[in-house]
Amino acid sequence: MSPQNRDLLVLTKKESMNPGELEHQVELLVDLLYHVENMDTFCTANEVIDLNRCKIVQKHRHIQQVVRERKLKPFVFISNKN
Repeated sequence: MSPQNRDLLVLTKKESMNPGELEHQVELLVDLLYHVENMDTFCTANEVIDLNRCKIVQKHRHIQQVVRERKLKPFVFISNKN
């Protein structure tokens, strides 16, 4: 597994950790984020509210199309389902 170039803030209950433990925790976080941060899970967790057409879009293909547009149309919102 190659680590991604990102900044992570890791908070622990322990006052001090040895570098090996910290590196292991960061590797686990990177692995977890790799599986969570993809387009399929994004489309599952979000929906598109289009007030121009008075529609709520939940199909993955349509959500991907809206997200990939360079500029969103007025009154089209990406909303988290949570």
